[in-house]
Amino acid sequence: MPVYEYECDSCGKVFEVQQRMADAPLTQCPECDGTVRKVMSMSSFQLKGGGWYADGYASARKDTGTSTAAPPPPATSTPPACPAGGCSKCPATAS
Repeated sequence: MPVYEYECDSCGKVFEVQQRMADAPLTQCPECDGTVRKVMSMSSFQLKGGGWYADGYASARKDTGTSTAAPPPPATSTPPACPAGGCSKCPATAS
């Protein structure tokens, strides 16, 4: 059941009442029988769990702050093999 907040125009008291959505709004203060009005207040609604984002936008990756590009391959100390099979100017055959 929702909780509604009311404020009395006569005594200034602010109070909360649990009511069904179909119930008529209160018109009288329970303490001074003055007229009351519904007050709009902050909601305590909070989304929790996977799939909900605090700022409303999904991040690209879970580990923020890193780039999505693959790291470069490690440098090798030996040159690659010659695809032509051993020409005289190839660095692979110089060793």
